[in-house]
Amino acid sequence: MHLNKAVDIVNKANEIVQKTGSRNPEEIASRLGIIVLPCNFRKQKGVYKVIKKDRFIFLKEDLCPELRNIVLLHEIGHDVLHRKEALTFQEFNIFDVRGGRMEYEANSFAAEVSLPDEDILEYVRQGLSAEEIAKCMNSDINLVMLKIENLNRRGYSFGKVAHCLNTLK
Repeated sequence: MHLNKAVDIVNKANEIVQKTGSRNPEEIASRLGIIVLPCNFRKQKGVYKVIKKDRFIFLKEDLCPELRNIVLLHEIGHDVLHRKEALTFQEFNIFDVRGGRMEYEANSFAAEVSLPDEDILEYVRQGLSAEEIAKCMNSDINLVMLKIENLNRRGYSFGKVAHCLNTLK
């Protein structure tokens, strides 16, 4: 991802948090006017779709709360970043970056909204690993790694983060 696009995603995420006054994905979706509906998916975790100008997120109904939040933020990322493309794109595995630019960007958005800079920076200062940070923040290691990568792009120097963004299937 290009630096300008990464900065744009950080700015959009911060704008949404400011606009809605929340980092809670349910509250964000509600305040943005996005309708969230459970769906009986077998493999797919979530889908964002615009139907006759109404915006919908369909979520797999049996997701654990942590994964539900991640998937919901990911789909909100599609709303915020890719609404115009929502009529034509297919959803891919949420952490499979081979799914393309939009999947990576939606994951990056989810990381930015759910993981505040100051919290990540404090955990890193304490010497916690990405896996430990994910546990402390009830998140996923993949989002933590994306967040650290984004912080590196913005001038921090935490070293290169290896991606294993194909783990949640």
